[in-house]
Amino acid sequence: MTYSKILLCDCLKSQSIDAERIESATGISCSKVHSELCRSEAAITEEAIRDGNVMIACSQEQHFFEEIAGDLETDAPATVDIRDRAGWAEESRPPTAKMAALIAEAALPQPGEKVVDVTSGGTCLILGDMETALSAAEDLCEILSVTVLLDPDAELPLSDDRRFDIVRGRIKSAKGSLGQFQLSFDALQERIPGGRGTFSWTSPRSGGRTECDIVLDLGRAVPLFPAPEKREGYLRADPGSIQARTKALLEASQLVGTFEKPIYVKLDEHLCAHSRAQKTGCTRCLDLCPTGAITPDGDHVAVDAMICAGCGNCSAVCPSGAISYDAPPVEHTFKRIETLTSTWRKLATNAPRLLVHDSSHGADLIRLSARYGKGLPADVIPLEMTALASFGHAEALAALAGGFASVTILLSPKTEKEGLPLQADLANAIAGQERVQLIEPLDPDALENNLYSDPDEVPATQPILPLGSRRQVTRLAAKALNESDAVIALPSGAPYGAVNLNVDACTLCLSCVSLCPSGALKENPDMPQLRFQEDACLQCGICANLCPESALTLEPRLNLGDKALAPVVLKEEEPFSCIECGKPFGVRSTVERLTEKLAGNHSMFQDNKAIKLIQMCDDCRVNSVYHSQDNPFAMGERPRVRTTDDYISKRRDH
Repeated sequence: MTYSKILLCDCLKSQSIDAERIESATGISCSKVHSELCRSEAAITEEAIRDGNVMIACSQEQHFFEEIAGDLETDAPATVDIRDRAGWAEESRPPTAKMAALIAEAALPQPGEKVVDVTSGGTCLILGDMETALSAAEDLCEILSVTVLLDPDAELPLSDDRRFDIVRGRIKSAKGSLGQFQLSFDALQERIPGGRGTFSWTSPRSGGRTECDIVLDLGRAVPLFPAPEKREGYLRADPGSIQARTKALLEASQLVGTFEKPIYVKLDEHLCAHSRAQKTGCTRCLDLCPTGAITPDGDHVAVDAMICAGCGNCSAVCPSGAISYDAPPVEHTFKRIETLTSTWRKLATNAPRLLVHDSSHGADLIRLSARYGKGLPADVIPLEMTALASFGHAEALAALAGGFASVTILLSPKTEKEGLPLQADLANAIAGQERVQLIEPLDPDALENNLYSDPDEVPATQPILPLGSRRQVTRLAAKALNESDAVIALPSGAPYGAVNLNVDACTLCLSCVSLCPSGALKENPDMPQLRFQEDACLQCGICANLCPESALTLEPRLNLGDKALAPVVLKEEEPFSCIECGKPFGVRSTVERLTEKLAGNHSMFQDNKAIKLIQMCDDCRVNSVYHSQDNPFAMGERPRVRTTDDYISKRRDH
């Protein structure tokens, strides 16, 4: 959507806004600077919302603006926060350049969200000790269809509540998510409701299965799923906390109906370098997925969109781009970074710093710092990410080569941190300086201590335009930040590098060529030759794992020279010429080695005629065998096809 106007407000004159310079930098018409669009000047806000295509430079009162839009029966206006992120700061430097950059970035067209419908009918399985689980069942049974699972040795109370079912047993396996949980049990017993006196149970049975929409886990045992807080429909609460139990019960009561589940990542199976010929290669995404949504599926991996929680780890570490974040797409992140720096440069000459944060912990620290502390420095531009872990080395390098002096990633207690240190190390190794850092402040003071330290001077670079895949952007950024033909050593696990060959051990069998998922290893159809294109290498390790002579090793590095873009010869040998027709075929050393080893030493190669077969090309070998005395293809005259008359005449003869 293109916005025709920006509605500016200085929030009771608590910030300085230069409307004219913001308009010149963003190209979007700016209103005069108002002071109280949410109260005394609400009529102006209402008129702008009625006219449409307006963005209001105030996110703090978004709920109020949505109420106005609801009364007018029109779409809610877009908002952008320039107060907490730029206007409220204890600095003498003007915030205009940062305000303009934030507005321009917020005005970018937003990509559409991809979703899938998930339906929950309200069938709920409750786990936990008897007293807690039955209490929860009593609270939920009027809203949900409830079944309580108790331990095999649990005894039922004397109460006879038929509004929900009770079973005993142990969960053997569990999979799925909201609306499609599948569970299997051991020692499963159902309550027999009839009869007088204490209830009895059916005989224990193993192998029982069930499906449900919601699982409410109030037990103290190990969670049923990895990263349980990210599994939709699986509600786990501390049974000893009344507040936690109440929150879980309330949430469970709301999980009935049809919901939209975002599809966070997209997968191109053909690019995946997980394995070839049952030899495992890249496992980066499998190692980091917190929910287990990514699983091996033959030569590639599969992503369960219902389980994926959208952390973005897989997108940051995938060497080929087979998995990429799609909510929003990676290219949209590159566009946001480029918009921030290009808009900043229109109003400022110094290089800004980028602060990458999430929408919860990081955004809260920024707001608290602005209201009660120093606020962000004027040269620190915040970038809020939907999935913080998806901001990898490619995005950081795009920011550095695009004009940012540094990149600081603000981690939160809930951030998936396992993959980010390597991403920061990769970016710093390629940039040549420690310009990317990870911080984990727990309060605004700690955040300010990190940001108000004197930044290091960095050499100016010609800003790049980050277009293409993450690999292409990385190479483009690396060339802007280094000498054009530099070879940069990278840490272990990097998705760029070379393949080193032990020439003496290699027999040119070319098995590595046939199974290289990216085509980095190549053959020459005209002669025995192994070639390698470094720019295409993913460092997946499949070639090293399957080489029968263990002749290949990996070397993580980034070669910025032009030689990395074209195949180079790792090994070549003279071909063997067919002794019959003279056509070159195979490798001379291999044919001679086979001849030497088999001649007289193998039962099938006891005479000179059999030995010669090894020294012939395919066509001549077939021709020689066909015309030999013991030709396996030779046979007598083909028998005549029998007809009905033949059968009739045979019967008459008998």
